[in-house]
Amino acid sequence: MQTTALEFIAVTTGILSVIYSRKENILLYPVGLISTTIFIYLSVKGHLYGEASVNLYYTIMSIYGWWLWAKKSPDNSPELKITHSNRKEWINQLLFFLLFYVVLFISLTWLKKEFAPEAIPWADAFASASAYTGMWLMARKKVESWYWWIITDIASVPLYYSKGYVFTGFQFVILTILAIAGLQSWKLKSQSAKLPLQ
Repeated sequence: MQTTALEFIAVTTGILSVIYSRKENILLYPVGLISTTIFIYLSVKGHLYGEASVNLYYTIMSIYGWWLWAKKSPDNSPELKITHSNRKEWINQLLFFLLFYVVLFISLTWLKKEFAPEAIPWADAFASASAYTGMWLMARKKVESWYWWIITDIASVPLYYSKGYVFTGFQFVILTILAIAGLQSWKLKSQSAKLPLQ
């Protein structure tokens, strides 16, 4: 399958949104919305229904994250700061992932039987559930969101290649590298936020 102009726009804006998120720039949300809406269409067309649900979820969570990130403290600095998850939050995100994996796997297995024999339920559900978790944590500026993005990106490379979306598969290779850089950047920012003012 050849790369279309639509796929090119979706991939380019998707990469841009990750660059903006690494820099903790709120532009990640409006730019990301362009990418997610196009990918909803492309995922349905390619029978990647789990990924379509992810992009619908991204669209909703982008609006939520945009609202959270835009909130200001009295000194006009962002109210939400980059932080690490505590033990309870780690347990919650693992449960969140497992819940979505099970729901998506069951749904996609049914879809495969009834409508979409080309679907790959276990792989699609895995990439989708980790993406759901990453986006939820990104909206809350949790460092751990990047671990979930790395898992999502690595899992998505073969998934999109197998459906003929070669350019999108390549995008996820780039996104993996950007996510590793984002993780390092947010770790540093969370540490500097803890340092007392001189």
